[in-house]
Formats: sequence, structure tokens, C-alpha cells
Amino acid sequence: MTDTSRTESGWRRFWNRGGWWKAALVAGVYLGLYLGTGWLIGTLFGSQIDKKDILATVQSVFFGIALAIIVGSVLLIVFGASLGWLRELFGRQPIRGRGWMWIAPAIVLVAAVLRILGTDYSRYNVGVLVMVYVTGLFVGFAEELLTRGFAVDLLRRGGYSERVVMLLSSLIFALLHATNVLSGQPIMTVAVTMAFTFVFGVAMYLTLRVTGSLIWPMLLHAVTDPSTILASGGVDSATTTVSPLAGLAGISTYIYLAITIVAIFAVRGRVRPRELQPVAPLPA
Repeated sequence: MTDTSRTESGWRRFWNRGGWWKAALVAGVYLGLYLGTGWLIGTLFGSQIDKKDILATVQSVFFGIALAIIVGSVLLIVFGASLGWLRELFGRQPIRGRGWMWIAPAIVLVAAVLRILGTDYSRYNVGVLVMVYVTGLFVGFAEELLTRGFAVDLLRRGGYSERVVMLLSSLIFALLHATNVLSGQPIMTVAVTMAFTFVFGVAMYLTLRVTGSLIWPMLLHAVTDPSTILASGGVDSATTTVSPLAGLAGISTYIYLAITIVAIFAVRGRVRPRELQPVAPLPA
């Protein structure tokens, strides 16, 4: 009993100190487990996955995309529970945002709505549509819990300024998508995806700050991925028959870039390590 208590105390003490490399470690371990789970699913249920069109059937979407991210979500919850961080992660943010930050969630929402309205739904059956959006809920939950949850928290515990927290957590988010090259995607496509996910990550960080809750980045992320997948016809891919509305949504990428540039200079403030309380009452 005593040994177990000491082990748990040491485990929590290790993570409570925070640091950039611990944020990277969590992301790396998660990514390894996610890829390993995907490989195992492919080995056991590969016949259910349509490799030419992963959106062809409900089973293909579930086994090809959803199941691995569902397992990843469970693992993240278990990890958070082992640290006793879940209430903190899903509670009120310890540092306040500023009014200009509302631009980020507004653009994310508008872009998602444009893609939803501009998608050719005749290409998909109802079951696939439902499964894609259910998958999106888990993608938003897992990726935001990992990057805007654990990564941001560990960076703050490491004593970094909010500007650095924003940039490093967004970089970790972008690097997670580098593994797309393992699925055979062209390097240029992967590079573009990583660039987009970096600036999108900044938008999600600003959403976290201005809403004060991790739930809102999760929900916006949860609607962004499915709407993008359905509008483009695949995961991190593009279609040659983009509707005008979906094409208009593409402008959001440039707006995210502009927001990122502004945020690099405008985001300030720092959260005290461990206590996770704002240093100043009105940080920018």
C-alpha cells in the first residue's frame, strides 16, 4: 500500500513540474499508441476498410478512422485521471482572453458552416454522414484534449509565457500530422497540412483563451474535420469539384495565417507554474 502511494505520488510529481519536453513526450507516446492501434485494427479488420474510398461504407469509416481515435480518447482520459487533472483541464481557464481573440472562433465557425452548406451530400449515404460526424466528435475531443489540454497545461506548468505556450502547443499539433506521410501521402500534401494545422492550432488556442473552456475548441474542431472531409471527399485530400461555398471557406486559411501573425505580437501574459493562476488581472 505504501509503495503504491509513493509510486502514484512520484508519477504525479513528475508531470506536475511540466516542461516543453514533457508536452512533446505525451504527444509522442499518444501518437505511437494511436498508430499502433491503427495498425492492429488494420490487421484485424482490414477487410472492412475500403482503401480506395474510405468514405464508401459505414464500416470503412468506423474501422478506418473512428476506432483508433476512440481508443486514443479513452487513453487520454485514463492518463488525465491518473494525474487528477481532468477537473482542471475541463474547468475554467486560469488566464483571460481579450476581445480581439473572438475573431478566431468566429472564422472557424463560419468556414465550417460554408463547407457544410457547400457539400454534395448525394455522394454519401446517411449512415456514412452520421459516422463521419460521430468520428469528428472524437477527433475534436482527443486532439484538443492532447494539445490545448495536456500540452498547454504542461507548458504553463513549465513556466513559459502564453506566447510560447501558444506557439509550442500549435507546433506539437502540426507535427502530429507529419505521420500522414506514412499513409503514402505526397510530402508536399503533408507539408501543406502541417502548415494549416499550425495556424489552425493558433486559432484553437485563441478560442481556448477567449471562451475560457476547453469544450469550445473541442466542439469547433469536431465540426471542422467532418465538414472538411465531406466537402473534399477524403481525409486530408482535395477534390476537383469544390462548390463555390466550400471554395469560399478555403479563404479561412489565409485569415488563420493573418491571425497567427497578429497573435505572435499581441498574446501576452503568463500563468504561474503549479498554481496555474494569472500573473496579471488583464493579460492581453
